[in-house]
Formats: sequence, structure tokens, C-alpha cells
Amino acid sequence: MISFKSTLKFSTFFIFVFAFASIAQAQATRTWVSGVGDDVNPCSRTAPCKTFAGAISKTATNGEINCLDPAGYGAVTITKSITIDCEDTQGSILASLVNGVTVNSSVAHVKLRGISINGAGNGLNCVRIVSAASVVLDEIVCANFSQHGVSVENASGALKLAIWNSSFRNNSGNGLNTFVTGTGSAAVAIESSLFAINGVGVNTGAATVAAIHNSTISNNTTGIQAGNASSFINSFDNQIVSNTTGVNTIAGATIRLGNNRISGNGTGLAGANLLSWGGNAVDGNTSNGAMSGSASIQ
Repeated sequence: MISFKSTLKFSTFFIFVFAFASIAQAQATRTWVSGVGDDVNPCSRTAPCKTFAGAISKTATNGEINCLDPAGYGAVTITKSITIDCEDTQGSILASLVNGVTVNSSVAHVKLRGISINGAGNGLNCVRIVSAASVVLDEIVCANFSQHGVSVENASGALKLAIWNSSFRNNSGNGLNTFVTGTGSAAVAIESSLFAINGVGVNTGAATVAAIHNSTISNNTTGIQAGNASSFINSFDNQIVSNTTGVNTIAGATIRLGNNRISGNGTGLAGANLLSWGGNAVDGNTSNGAMSGSASIQ
């Protein structure tokens, strides 16, 4: 009888061991999605999943999801470090009534590349960052959302956000909006991107430092706006054109500008603490406005 119980215990133990081993093996470092895939598949190249949500549960932390063909892969919530890369395959998300991509993990490092995300006019945010260690948006299109292209909301931790060669257009809220609360902060770097036909193209709130370079900000209500005393924007080599207001500071915020072209706006420069590194062309606006002073050059 004792021998039987011991055998039963060992059998039960090995069942659990093999069950957990199977779960671990199910999470691959690289997984695949396809428009003709199925989420019951293992998400391998020959048996791909159909959605990002289906693939992410089968992808290991720090792993990568790739797209095999042009298709819509559905909204996704990310709670671990991962890369979703659809470069050259036109991967997309149609996000009606929901957020396109939600990132919610204070330790996650997330990279999104080559994805077009369409809110269909009633989607919420294109990319909502509730919490993260870092997020990279590389060749991302965010269009037609009722709120923001990128919403940064982290209440704790120091988020690093990098945006390169991306487009944020026709969003009813802002192209980029930081609303950091609590002990959170955000460091934002934007390079070679487009912000067009939004509320504010780039809007920063508290505890945010942003750098914008070689980008076009046009046809927004306000092109660039810093909105808190702990909000700082450095704008260099940008085209800020055809906005109702080109550049604006409120609530004691600071914007430093160098080599920008600010033209065709209703008001070119508005607010205080607008500091110039020089080389700015502020002309052809209904009201050009003026710099507050010079930024320190050493």
C-alpha cells in the first residue's frame, strides 16, 4: 500500500514537471503571424498564428513576432519585453473602439516596427503607454484615432520613448501626448517623423523632456506645445508650418529652438520661455510672435 502511494506521488510529480516543461517549450524566441494563420497554431513559420494577441502568449520575454504577409493582426496588450517587427510586410492593426497597442509593464522594453495602426475614426489611442521602461516606435503609422497617436501615462519610473520615421495624422486628440503623474517621468526623442492634422502635434506635460529633430509638424491646432513648468522641448531642424499656432508654451514650460522653419501659421510663436539657439526662420505667419531670449551656447 505504501509503495503504491509513493508511486502515485512520483507519478503526480512528473506529470506537473512535464506540464510546466511543455508550457516553457511553447514560448518560442521568434514567432510568426499571417493573415491565413490560426491562433491555435504554435506560431511557427510553417504554422503561424493569426493575431498579435494570439502570438504574444506563445512568444518568450525578449522575443520577436514577425509578419509573414500584409494583413490586419488585431489590437494587442503588451506586458513584457518584446519586439513586433512587420517591416516590408505592411502589417496593420484596425482598432475601432479600442486602443491599438497598450504597453503596461514598468520593466518592459518594447519595440514596434513597420506597423500601420488605424483607429477608423472611433479608436481610442493608437499606442497607449500605461507603464514601460522603454518603447521604440520605428516606421509606425498612427491615424484616425479619437484620442491620441501616442499617449504616455506612466505614474512611476523613468520611461524612455524613441520615435523614428513615423507618421501621426488625423487624430482628434494629439499626435503625441504625455500625461505623466505621480513619480513618473518621460524622456522622448523624435527623429524624421510627421505630425499632421492633429489637435496638438507634440504636446508634453509634467516631468517630460523631449527632443524633436528633422521632422514636419503641420496643419495641427498647435504644432509643438509644452504645458508644465517641468516640461522641456528642444526643437532643431524642423518644419513647423500651417498650424493655427506653431510653437506654444504654457504654465512656465520651456522650449528651445534652433534652425527651425516656422511659417504659414496663424501665430508663429506664443508664450514665454521660448529660447533661441539661432538659425530660426520665423516669417510668413499671420502673427510671427517673438522669442523670449537666447539659449545658452557653450
